[in-house]
Amino acid sequence: MHRAPDPSPARPEAVLGWMEALADPTRLRVLRVLERDELSVQELCEVLRLPQSTASRHLKILSDQGWLGSRRQATTTYYRWADAAPAGARRLWRLARGETDGWATAEQDELRLEARLRARRDDAQSFFAGAAGDWDRLRADLYGAAFEREAVLALLPPEWTVADLGCGTGAVAAALAGHVRRVIGVDQSAAMLRAARRRTGGLANVELHRAELEALPLPAASCDAALLALVLAYVADEPAVVAEAARILRPGGRLVVVDLIRHADEEFRRRMGQARAGYEPAALERLLAAAGLESPRARPLAPEPGAKGPALLLATARAPAPRR
Repeated sequence: MHRAPDPSPARPEAVLGWMEALADPTRLRVLRVLERDELSVQELCEVLRLPQSTASRHLKILSDQGWLGSRRQATTTYYRWADAAPAGARRLWRLARGETDGWATAEQDELRLEARLRARRDDAQSFFAGAAGDWDRLRADLYGAAFEREAVLALLPPEWTVADLGCGTGAVAAALAGHVRRVIGVDQSAAMLRAARRRTGGLANVELHRAELEALPLPAASCDAALLALVLAYVADEPAVVAEAARILRPGGRLVVVDLIRHADEEFRRRMGQARAGYEPAALERLLAAAGLESPRARPLAPEPGAKGPALLLATARAPAPRR
């Protein structure tokens, strides 16, 4: 005899577990800061001003209940919100987060988190200030040059205006200049832009701006394509950078991203001043989709012979076209 499925599956245990997790003020604080960015245990202790034993105990509870995911690099463990956190838990969290907005303790945590993320950005700035003179050789040494050609081939046609975001020394901007109508390079490093100006000084269709990538000095819908080449691994707030790139794209415009595939070489990450050790293709696709971009696709690039750094991946996405 056929039996109909039980219309009320047993879920109270899960709901009670989620409520128990959110009933502790320390776990609320942990979830609030990890919603912003992935942090190591040491960084989390610094932001929340907790002993490591206390932080580790709460991290274990949240991880066991499916709220958090983690990854290990050498001797360091990093925690973040789990990609597969239950939908019901996320709904309950949105309520708890809204009710704790304005909580003085959480606001203090937010200030310390901003300082920690700023320090990450300063690490990248210090690296670029020292590396500008030798950046082209260093970058080719580590990653080769094929990824630039791949990015250029993913762009074009000749009537386009292209934004090279995080343009560095202007190598890609110079390569694009002969193939598109206009190239706009943006970088926050003064040292990099000095090198870019030397390289592109004779190119009338290249303009350069010094600005934060989270606040581009460009009008909305002003570019046909935008490029982020070896940029996202350095920035503190990748969603804000991707959102700005999406904002400046015309309807149907393309975003192209080249960055590192997630790796476990922590010493390399520190030496290069990077905020994170690359991306899994699916995670990068989700980052692009979260900015409102359509058809995100990410794929690994074949490592070049002799390239000494981690492997790279290429991602593309499109700004929504106007509805008819």
